[in-house]
Amino acid sequence: MSAIKKVVAKKNLKLLYFLALLLAISTALPTYIQSNFLEGFIGVSMVGLFFVLANVISFFCILIFPRFIRRVSNFNLAMTIGIISLVALLGLSFSSNIFLILIFFIFATVASALIWINMDLFVESFSNNAETGKIRTLFFTFMNAGWIISPVLAGYLSQDNTYSQVYLVAALALLPFLILLFSRRQQLKNKTVYDRMNLSQTFIFLRRNLNLRGIFVIALLLQIFYSAAVVFIPLYLHQYIGFSWNSLGLMFSIMLVPFVLLEFPAGVLADKYWGEKEILSFGLFVLILSLALFYITSSTSIFVWTALLFLSRVGASLVESMRETYFFKIVDIENLQIINLFRTTGPLGYLVGSAIGATITLLLPLKFIFIFVAVILLIGFYYIYTIEDTK
Repeated sequence: MSAIKKVVAKKNLKLLYFLALLLAISTALPTYIQSNFLEGFIGVSMVGLFFVLANVISFFCILIFPRFIRRVSNFNLAMTIGIISLVALLGLSFSSNIFLILIFFIFATVASALIWINMDLFVESFSNNAETGKIRTLFFTFMNAGWIISPVLAGYLSQDNTYSQVYLVAALALLPFLILLFSRRQQLKNKTVYDRMNLSQTFIFLRRNLNLRGIFVIALLLQIFYSAAVVFIPLYLHQYIGFSWNSLGLMFSIMLVPFVLLEFPAGVLADKYWGEKEILSFGLFVLILSLALFYITSSTSIFVWTALLFLSRVGASLVESMRETYFFKIVDIENLQIINLFRTTGPLGYLVGSAIGATITLLLPLKFIFIFVAVILLIGFYYIYTIEDTK
């Protein structure tokens, strides 16, 4: 990459980092209250089914997404999906009809999954493999800064257990993202020629490539954890342990600090010194340990639970940073279908996690979700063993 291209790429990456911060604030604001929001209309046992339905639709939308990117362009789709997300968030804020809430919830869930794929492609178009760890983890650092800001604000807006204001503020936070995205359309439009690999060819390629298959499974397992963390931990801590939303907002913000503190250093270490496997293994171990502690802990202390939540995100941040670093070192922006399929691990993980949670809430106390997910995550150690470090 020439010196001029490097300067242009760095300038565009800085723009994308700021866009990630804005988009993350909008995405994260309703994340930890949405299960409680839905529970007010449909009851605890049906919440998981709502998430299952939304993520099934997200999964199939992601599968067909590449053909639209090739035809319409990544930039045009990002603008369109951003507007759809804005309308859906406003709908969730103002509607009280359960049918409309379901429709808007599905649109918001799908739009959130797709627009981050657009962001992936923007970032990858200005990246080079030698600095993938640094670029990707810095992108995630800005994104996670938005996630840290949001829980405190969401907790403040939810003090009276009404959540419409949270969705309204999330919609308002999306406006500067869309305005800035549109204003920089010339920088973000690219002429990338994407590969024409179809879905069946992609699955065959994935099955034969041990490194890709391994990192796909690890990404899926992390998303299963996230589904339990986003859907059921807030329910458990609010409804069963009894923490107020003011307390939960502060707890969740502290919980997310490891994503800002650890991901970028982990990416630099993976680029220059260590392999990804060692960091992945340690992160997964910490994640499983924290879930086991969730299950056995009977304390109602805010300090104990904040510490446990923080520990869980130490593990998740290390796994997440290496998931991104490893994957984007072994694929390029032209591999659109593979990148797209990789992002199906998000809705697939939420689908599996929500289905497990929905089943457990019908048969067992809610806390059993934690131990079930911990056991499932053990599979990850085998797949970490099967991949090769990129160094």
